[in-house]
Amino acid sequence: MVKLIIITGGVLSGLGKGTVAASIAKLMQWRGFSVKLAKIDPYLNVDAGTMNPIEHGEVFVTEEVWEFEPVKGIKFKIAEIDQDFGTYERFTGINIHPSQNITSGQIYLSVILKERRGDYLGKTVQIIPHITNEIKSRIKAAISGSDVGILEVGGTVGDIEAMPYLEAIRQLRHEMGPGNTFLVHVTFIPYLKTIGQLKTKPTQHSVYRLMETGLVPDAIVARSEKELDIASKRKISLLTGVAEEAIVSCPDVDVVYSVPLVIERQGLGEYIIKKLNLSPRKEPKHGVDEWESLVAKFRDYKYKINVGLVGKYTTIKDSYVSINEALRHAGAWNNAKVELIFIDAERYDESDLENIDGILLTPGFGKRAAEGMINAAIYSLREKIPFLGICFGAQLATVGFARSIMGWKEANSTEIDPSTPYPVVDLLPEQKNVEAKGGSMRLGGIEIKLIQNTILHRAYGKEKIIERFRHRYHINRQLAEKMSYKGYVINAIDVDGNIVGFEVRQHPFFVGVQWHPEYKSRPFSPSPPYKAFISSIIEHKIRK
Repeated sequence: MVKLIIITGGVLSGLGKGTVAASIAKLMQWRGFSVKLAKIDPYLNVDAGTMNPIEHGEVFVTEEVWEFEPVKGIKFKIAEIDQDFGTYERFTGINIHPSQNITSGQIYLSVILKERRGDYLGKTVQIIPHITNEIKSRIKAAISGSDVGILEVGGTVGDIEAMPYLEAIRQLRHEMGPGNTFLVHVTFIPYLKTIGQLKTKPTQHSVYRLMETGLVPDAIVARSEKELDIASKRKISLLTGVAEEAIVSCPDVDVVYSVPLVIERQGLGEYIIKKLNLSPRKEPKHGVDEWESLVAKFRDYKYKINVGLVGKYTTIKDSYVSINEALRHAGAWNNAKVELIFIDAERYDESDLENIDGILLTPGFGKRAAEGMINAAIYSLREKIPFLGICFGAQLATVGFARSIMGWKEANSTEIDPSTPYPVVDLLPEQKNVEAKGGSMRLGGIEIKLIQNTILHRAYGKEKIIERFRHRYHINRQLAEKMSYKGYVINAIDVDGNIVGFEVRQHPFFVGVQWHPEYKSRPFSPSPPYKAFISSIIEHKIRK
């Protein structure tokens, strides 16, 4: 039987349940167990693909595209999932399958379509047992084939949307029996500066709310500004019934990858395997030592550089979480600390870039703020600032090149200006008859051929790669070839011959990629384009 670790959250959202889930997965890996991570998202969207990043955070894209078939003959393409899965992949190095993201949209759609088909003839279809049975079935499928399944429940205990999931988990714990499940509740301990004290009351109330659903936590991970003292741990233990050794302090850290080390030092890994009746397959010390060396890379650096992220979703940093982490990975492996400067493209001014060492033009969709992004690309071309454009950022960088180098002042993407006389970026042919927005983009891992003697070819060190895509528009090959006479170099094409990457001659580093290399960046294996970008910034800064 697969052992199941459940992660719930209380007090408030945004505590980092995904990081805790990924860190616990790391603890299990250090002990030789195979893991699978799944997440429940209680929203009614089928997937995260149509959500605004400002509202929900980044949309993460998987390598594999899943054909979700709630009933035979009705299929939905899913590869766009919750941003926490990026955290899972970065910590564990394991590629996630889209079916591991369970949403209310998927659950209710499945049950309703089965009802229409007649699967429940004679029955009154209800939350219990029909919805809860569907949830349990999906959880079991998501974690099957592993030694330990780790399930994160999105949202906060007390949310009305999460109630059917908590009931399904209560049933599942009962069905699996003692010693086969372990529940970790992540809570918040506020620190009141006026009295210099950590306050445990919100955690007590959160645990009581959890118990009202029939779930009793086996451990509490307490998020706080400062480390929890012994007195606070004892108080939480006394008032919740959770063993004192299972009250784990998780204070704010400077490097997110140090969280597994923080909770391992407090004995959480040993406590979990004891309660799950597991015997370690290897000693965790070797894995811990390797991870400590990795974390040290993020703390010890020779250079300090500023990278300006120019985009349209800059009001919350989670909009670009994979990009943020890819830049930090690349910095660590280039002996540099990367300071991220978020620049709102809608209010763009050249003065925003005066103290920037490198410019990254971010992904996105739509007309809003596009001109600011184009102007940032033009600034980089003129001032010879190292530049990396990702997806929409690469498309708008192409527009910037067409306007400033080719003199095509009205050049644009047809997404922004359908009547432009120079459509250097246009809709993919297969997208022209697509009406439904959800799951209909070009998605998932696609093979790319890199052109020899280019920056990207040198960065990857190979001719063929697989990277993840999420787009409807692409670079117009006919116009790109005309731009090649002025230094626009095609450096990557996909299996259909579409242009998916370019660079600019006579520039320190000006590269655009249609794919999202950040999705495959890991702290122990940084993304090649990001690593090359950061390296170019350091070299450029030294030369200056």
